[in-house]
Amino acid sequence: MEIDSVTLQAQADFSRARGKAVLSQIQHFLNTDRNRLLSFNDVKDILKPKNEVYRGSQVVPIKMIVGSEGRYHDFNKYFLPKAEHMRYRWQRVDEAHIKDIILPAIQLYEIGGVYFVRDGNHRVSVAKTQGVEFIDAVVTSLATEINIKPSMTTDELREALVSYEKNIFYEKTKFGELTNCMDLNFSVPGRYDVIYNHILVHKYYLNESLEEEIPFSDALVSWFNNVYNPVITIIREQWLLANFAGRTEADLYVWIIKHWDFLKKKYGTYSLAKAAGDFSKKYGQKGSLFRYIAMFAGKIFRTNKGRA
Repeated sequence: MEIDSVTLQAQADFSRARGKAVLSQIQHFLNTDRNRLLSFNDVKDILKPKNEVYRGSQVVPIKMIVGSEGRYHDFNKYFLPKAEHMRYRWQRVDEAHIKDIILPAIQLYEIGGVYFVRDGNHRVSVAKTQGVEFIDAVVTSLATEINIKPSMTTDELREALVSYEKNIFYEKTKFGELTNCMDLNFSVPGRYDVIYNHILVHKYYLNESLEEEIPFSDALVSWFNNVYNPVITIIREQWLLANFAGRTEADLYVWIIKHWDFLKKKYGTYSLAKAAGDFSKKYGQKGSLFRYIAMFAGKIFRTNKGRA
């Protein structure tokens, strides 16, 4: 049976899209995240939006559609099809596009200024491949304070959220002004709330022995000098950070304090330095070569400094 020109065109379009997808995979083989379509559920888990609002029918820029709710494994970052088994459905949508057949509006979630496909992934893929700039969509918005750039990876989105939380924490508590410390950094979201609660608990214990309640700012400085800094000193003296690649001193502070509390409840009196070492031994990277090199270099530095 003779194949009509529309079918031939759709077949060629899909083959071209698959070729571009393969090329993109090769170009990003050293950084696969740059080629990965964002998962809407992953983004929700990171940003934790408070509510959603139905926005109705809108005309949406194709370039601002950056992810999918359920089909993010089937398409790459540019909505190119990643597998041959997608050919039939993709070509049917492309044939409708070639014939100027109007298809139902796609359904999207909007969050942080970008969009995620709820229904209509193949229509978005075809539209992008054909150079379409806008598409009809029914939109539901989810509220967040974070602006998402279309080029962002999941890790970059997480970093943006941590940076946002840090700015809020520093502004709310005047942490930088009170401590002269600007490097209270975390590798994951949600930790600044933990620090805030630590300061409140410290404030509570300070107030137990006082007639008048001390200001939050005084409690913060006391916590920084008498709780946080001693832990950081131990982390540095034991070179613990070398056992936790990609983490920060503040990350280790939170974990060590929690582990120390667990050990005290289990054994009674327990030293902070011993708790830090126990935590590193149980959960750190075993036998870190970098740690041994760093410890050796540190000993040489301290020896030479003492001779100077």
